[in-house]
Amino acid sequence: MFIQTEPTPNPATLKFLPGRPVLEAGTFEATSVQEAESSPLAKALMEIPGVRGVFLAPDFISVTKGEGEWQHLRPAVLGVVTEFFLSGAPALSGAAAASDEFFDVADRDIVDTIKDLLETRVRPAVAGDGGDIIFKGFRDGIVYLGMKGACSGCPSSTATLKHGIENLFRHFLPEVKGVEQM
Repeated sequence: MFIQTEPTPNPATLKFLPGRPVLEAGTFEATSVQEAESSPLAKALMEIPGVRGVFLAPDFISVTKGEGEWQHLRPAVLGVVTEFFLSGAPALSGAAAASDEFFDVADRDIVDTIKDLLETRVRPAVAGDGGDIIFKGFRDGIVYLGMKGACSGCPSSTATLKHGIENLFRHFLPEVKGVEQM
C-alpha cells in the first residue's frame, strides 16, 4: 500500500492520502483519545506520542502534531494507517454526533444559499488543504462556521474566513454582514 503525504498551510498538520476511501460520507475530528473512541483509526493515531489531533475525510486523513518533528512522527503515522487499511476495519464504529445548527426559520433561504456556497465553492478548496469547514449558524447577519482538521489552528484560517469566505458570502448575499469562527 502506498500512502502519499502532502503538506498543508498549517505547519503542524500533514495530509495523508491512502488512495482509497477513508469515510463513506462526512468528516470526523478528534483532539483526544476520548473523542476518538468511535473511530478505531483515529484512536490508534491519537495514541502515537506527539499526535494532537486527527481529522478523517472521505479520501484523506489529516494529522496534527503537538511536540516532536514530522521526521519522527510520519513513519509512525504511516505504519498505523497502513496496518488499519490492511485490517479492513471501518474507520468509524458508530455514528458521529451531529452538530447543532442555529438560525431563525425565516432565514432558511439565506442559510440554504450559505450551505450551497460552502459545499460547492469553499469545502473543495479547504479539503485540498487538509481540512473542512462546517456551517454552525446564522444570526443578525453573521455566519458562524467551524474549522476542522488542518484548518483549525492554521495561521491563515482567519484570513481565509475574513477575506475569502466573507467576501464570497457578501457578494452573493447582501444580508451577510460578517463571518465568525466558532
